[in-house]
Amino acid sequence: MVDLTSNLAGITSPNPFWLASAPPTNSAYQVMKAFDCGWGGAVWKTIGEPIVNVSSRYSSVNYKNFRMMGLNNIELITDRSLADNLRELREVKKHYPKHALVASLMVESKRETWHTYVKQVEDCGVDGLELNFGCPHGMSERGMGSAVGQVPDYACQITEWVKEVARTPVIVKLTPNISNIVYPGLAAQKGKADAVSLINTINSITGIDLDTFEPRPKVRGHSSHGGYCGPAVKPIALNLVAALTSHPEFKLPVSGIGGIETWQDAVEFMLLGATNVQVCTAVMHYGFRIVDGLISGLTEWMQAKGFEKLADFRGKTIGRIKDWGDLDLNYKIVASIDRGKCIGCQVCYIACEDGAHQSIALSGDPKDRVPKVLEDVCVGCNLCSLVCPVDGCITMKEVDNGRPSVSWRQYQAKLAAGPAAAH
Repeated sequence: MVDLTSNLAGITSPNPFWLASAPPTNSAYQVMKAFDCGWGGAVWKTIGEPIVNVSSRYSSVNYKNFRMMGLNNIELITDRSLADNLRELREVKKHYPKHALVASLMVESKRETWHTYVKQVEDCGVDGLELNFGCPHGMSERGMGSAVGQVPDYACQITEWVKEVARTPVIVKLTPNISNIVYPGLAAQKGKADAVSLINTINSITGIDLDTFEPRPKVRGHSSHGGYCGPAVKPIALNLVAALTSHPEFKLPVSGIGGIETWQDAVEFMLLGATNVQVCTAVMHYGFRIVDGLISGLTEWMQAKGFEKLADFRGKTIGRIKDWGDLDLNYKIVASIDRGKCIGCQVCYIACEDGAHQSIALSGDPKDRVPKVLEDVCVGCNLCSLVCPVDGCITMKEVDNGRPSVSWRQYQAKLAAGPAAAH
């Protein structure tokens, strides 16, 4: 039996798949529909002083035949009245008491204002609060969002204000638009946050119309920097999650966000220590029903691996993330081409010859288009296997060079001890 129940800082949900605070959580209609489809929780679209949004709001980066590899938005927080949001929060929680419902908040940096909003949303029966310290556009120019998240002292102070009156768990949503995510993460922890979520969107300009010279998305011929999300940001999100979960002083649970589209994406976040995950762009692209694949895929994978609950594999990869200086300099791999699978496209040769280490040669026989790896030259960079269009055709095999493991840091220590120790 597999138990997908998730518990993030005391906020329980039937599974770890939550909707992130975004357009898909803008109304009771959407959130209730999502819960009916199987989502375990939802973070309501950020509530604050209602604003006026612009038109248009979204633009995307497409790659070849893949639409919306990355999505940019210049949409701000809710443009619906506080009364409407409060009424609908109460309605959702009444009908779905076992699902996680979290209110996202962003208001001006005044203690009494935060206190007022916290009390109002908690009176609706929400299970927790998410403090939006991450929005990189529009609101940040007003002293909110990432303008708070980029200054650890501000993030700590506002978290402390919220914790003075909050009765439910408080999650701090972190901005990736900062040089070191550890500082705001530790600031949230110092402010007594119960958890953090990351990443929020990345500052971006996604494109320019080459005929009209207008940036996208267009607002009467003009545009602004916006927040970037979608599959393209997943590697950045994974790195920032790992930076926090691997830090010895950071102890809070993490809700992972950023480019999650498949169950495999979700597992990667949880292997790096995330307790649950939040999804946005994939739902905007494909709809709420994608949760079916998320749940079934995770369940089948856990059964195959012998895991009974999420905690059984959470964080299993954290110990494998090291500083570059601690990696083994004497580990050696070389490329190996399977002649039976090779289709003779020679893309690996071109990539290696022009873009890497000239470690692949052609036979010279026009009847033999299978390239050959020059193992004595190959540095094991993986490029050939990455560009090869045939799965399993090029693999990387380990070579025993007879040398003991040694890292750069160990080697430097030996050098400092003297020439004899270095050898």
